[in-house]
Order: sequence, then C-alpha cells, then structure tokens
Amino acid sequence: MKAFKISLLAAAMMTGAGAAAQAADASPDVPADTYSAMGFYLRADAGWSFLDWAGGSNDDAVAAGGGVGWRINDNMRTDLRVDWAGGYSIAPGADMSVTTVLGNLYFDIPTSTAFTPYVGAGLGYGFVNFDTAPDKSGFAYGLMAGVGVDLTQNMTLDMGYRLREVMISGSDPFEHQLLAGVRFEF
Repeated sequence: MKAFKISLLAAAMMTGAGAAAQAADASPDVPADTYSAMGFYLRADAGWSFLDWAGGSNDDAVAAGGGVGWRINDNMRTDLRVDWAGGYSIAPGADMSVTTVLGNLYFDIPTSTAFTPYVGAGLGYGFVNFDTAPDKSGFAYGLMAGVGVDLTQNMTLDMGYRLREVMISGSDPFEHQLLAGVRFEF
C-alpha cells in the first residue's frame, strides 16, 4: 500500500510540475499566445483492450478511463488518468480486470491543421483483480500514440493506441488498447 501512495503522489506531482515550471518562466519577452495555450483539461476514453498474458488465456475486453490534465504549451501536456479494462476470460470460470493510475506526459506534433499526432508515456501503479484468486498490484507503465482532431476551440476528439503493463509477482498482464475519446480544455 505504501508503494501505491508513493506512485499516486509522484503522478500528481508530475501533473502539476509542468504548470509550476511554466509559471516560473513568465517574462515580458514571452508572447501572450504561449500563455493562452496553457490550461486544464478533462478527458474521457473508451475502447477495446487485447490481453497478452502468459499466466492464462489471452482475451479481449472493453476498456474505459478518464482523467484531468494540464496543457503546458502548444506541444506538451500532462495528465493523471485512471483506466480500467475488464471481463478478460483467462481460464474456464475465471475472469480478470486491470486498473491503473498513471501520470502521463505527451508531445503533440505540430501540423498547423485540425489533426495533431502525438506520442506519450506514463508511469504509475496498477491493480489486477481476479475473481477466483487473490488480487495483485504493482508498478505500471503505458506508451501511447495517436491523433487529436480539433472539433471546436475547446474540444478535441482523441483516437489512439496504448500499450499497458502492470508488473506483478508472476506473469505480468500486457495489454494492447485501441481507444477513442474526447478532451475538453478550459
């Protein structure tokens, strides 16, 4: 439990660090439009997850998640997300679900169009829940790539791929996820 609290604290600090660093750099030489790009955002995603697990049968299941983030500038953003994928049938009569809390950092690739490709990475903690065995938890990470499509000035459709792994004692659950969602910027 102590490792979980440390991971959550680290993720929260990662989310706020970008905002604090940007605010500390404020000077009259920085154009006003740089500061107008900064701000909070909320996001929600849903999709499909494909489990690749040596500890039982591979399966696929629904995935969902959401989070709160901070846009540092036009190209960098960070968020704290909670994601769940569940209903994996890992053996006859045995199901499993995976939940993670990750602090993520993204780089948005500028294109000067409504389409903005991105790459990202995240670190945090994960929980693996078994319906027929004791639950496990451990360090988790995610690697992301996708594209954001501007629907309005404050709303972006986000479509992407995420690789997610939770490191537990024994075989680690490894997932490939296809997600679509919306980001609301304030």
